[in-house]
Amino acid sequence: MIPAANVKNLMLRQDVIQAVEAGAFHIYAVASIEQGIEVLTDTPAGTADSALNYPEDSVFGLVQKKLGKYHERSREFGK
Repeated sequence: MIPAANVKNLMLRQDVIQAVEAGAFHIYAVASIEQGIEVLTDTPAGTADSALNYPEDSVFGLVQKKLGKYHERSREFGK
């Protein structure tokens, strides 16, 4: 993965170019952290709705759910 802004400056050795052409190596240009997350996880990063909730099947939705569980645990611990 490389920043999309750096694509124009990318210089690769010939063996790397051949590996890319053969499908043995991949280079992904990403413009944002969200795009990078999607490339790495093959799952949508997610976009918050007006209530700041993310779709449950997105990476950010899964993180939000896990953080919610931690929050509940911490509240129970404090009782």
